[in-house]
Amino acid sequence: MEKTISRRLAEFAHKLKYEDIDPESVRHAKRFLFDTLGCALGGHRAEDCKISLGVIEKLGGTPESTLIATGFKTNAYMAALANALMVRVMDYNDIYWKEDPSHPSDIIPAALAVGEREGCSGKDLIVGIIIGHEIEMRLCEYVTPGIRERGWHHATLTQLVSPLVAGKMLGLDVDQLTNATGISGCHNFTLGAVAAGKLTMMKNTVDPMATQSGVLAALLAENGYIGTEAIYEGKEGFCQQMGEGYKPEVLFDGLGKNFKIKDCSFKAFPTEFLTQSPVTAALKLIKENDIKWEDVSAVTVHTIHRAVDILADPSKYHPTSKETADHSMPYCVGAAIMDRMVTPLQFKEERIADPQLIDLIQKIKVVADDKLEAEFPELQPSVVDIETSTGETFTQRVDYAKGDPRETMTDSDLMVKFYGLTADFLPENRRKMIRDMVYDLEKVRSIEELMRALIV
Repeated sequence: MEKTISRRLAEFAHKLKYEDIDPESVRHAKRFLFDTLGCALGGHRAEDCKISLGVIEKLGGTPESTLIATGFKTNAYMAALANALMVRVMDYNDIYWKEDPSHPSDIIPAALAVGEREGCSGKDLIVGIIIGHEIEMRLCEYVTPGIRERGWHHATLTQLVSPLVAGKMLGLDVDQLTNATGISGCHNFTLGAVAAGKLTMMKNTVDPMATQSGVLAALLAENGYIGTEAIYEGKEGFCQQMGEGYKPEVLFDGLGKNFKIKDCSFKAFPTEFLTQSPVTAALKLIKENDIKWEDVSAVTVHTIHRAVDILADPSKYHPTSKETADHSMPYCVGAAIMDRMVTPLQFKEERIADPQLIDLIQKIKVVADDKLEAEFPELQPSVVDIETSTGETFTQRVDYAKGDPRETMTDSDLMVKFYGLTADFLPENRRKMIRDMVYDLEKVRSIEELMRALIV
C-alpha cells in the first residue's frame, strides 16, 4: 500500500539531523532566525500583541517557555501563539510566493517554544527551522492554481507544517508525527477573507494560530492521540476539498538533499509582498530623478491581477489601520513617494491619517498587466509611471524587490533592519549579543539561553 503524503513528510522530518544540512543552508537558517527575532522584538509593542499578551498573562500556564521581549513564561502552546504574533504583526518577516504565498518563519516560534520546553540546543533549532521552511515552501508550489486563488488563506498550509516542527523538537516518532499532522490539519482551514477587503487584526493572527495548533497537535500525539492520516489525499481531505490541480512531485523531488530555504526572500519593507517591487520601483524613480512629491500629478502602477484585487480595492484608498495600510498598494507607493522610505514609521496612526498623504494616494492608479502576469512568479515584475506637473513622465520597471534571493539582503542589511526595529529599547551591546548568539547558533547549548537574551 502506498504511503500517505503526511507519512512521507513525517519520515523526512523524523530522519533529518543537523549533520545532514549543508553549511550554506545552515547559514540561511541563522539569517532567517535573526530577521525573525528582529521582527518579533520590533512587533511586541503593537496593539494586537498588547491585547493578546494581556489575555495570555491572565491565563497563566505552566512556566516552561519564554515570551520574547516581556520574559513572561507560560506553557509552550500559549508561548507559540504569542511569539508568532510578534513575528507576524508588522508584516515584515520573510516571504515565499510561487503558486501560493507564505511566511515560513511564522513557524519558527513553534520550534522556540517546544525546544525551550524540551531543553533543545541551537543545533536542534536549526533543524526545526530547516524542516519548517522546507515543507512550507514546497506546499506553496503543490496546488495549481494556489489555494489563495481558490479563496483560502496560507495559514491553511501552516497548519500542516507546524506539527512536524513542534513534533521534531519533542522527539516524536514517525507514527506520532503523522498523527500530529492529521490532528492539526483537521481544523485550521482558513478563509481568504482575513486578507481581503477591509482588514483587521486577524490578518496577522491566523498564521500564529495555525502555528499554535501544531504545538497542541504534537503534544496530543506524544500522548497517544490519533489523527487523520490521509489528511491530504483521503476522502473529503485537503486535495478533494480544494479541487483539481496538484503537483505531488514538488513535495518530494530532492527532499532532504537540496534545501529550499536558500530560495526564500526577506522583506525590505513592512508591507504585503506584492507591494514590494512597486515600492522598490517608486523609490528608485524619485531618488534617481529627484522627484518631489508636491510635483506629482499622477502615478500608474502596472502589476499582476491578484495585486489589483487584493491591494487596490476602494478600502485601500482610505486606510484607517496599519493592517489595511500595509496591504494597500496606493498607500505603500504613496508613502514611498512622499517620505522617500517605507519603514515601520510609515504605519503609525498619525502617518496613516495625514490628509496630504491621503490626497496623494488618490492620484495613484493600479492596473493589471497581462504581460507582467505571464512573468509571475518566476519574476515579481512591476512598472511604475510617475507624471509631474511639468508634463514629464518617468518610468521604472523592477523584476524583483530587494530581499529576493537574486538581490538578497546582506548581513549588514539585516543588521540595519534589526537596528531599526530595536533601536529605541535595546542598547548596542544587547543587539550585538543577540546577533552573535544567532550566527554562532550551533554553539548555543540550550534555546533557553537565546530566549533569555531576547528579554527587553
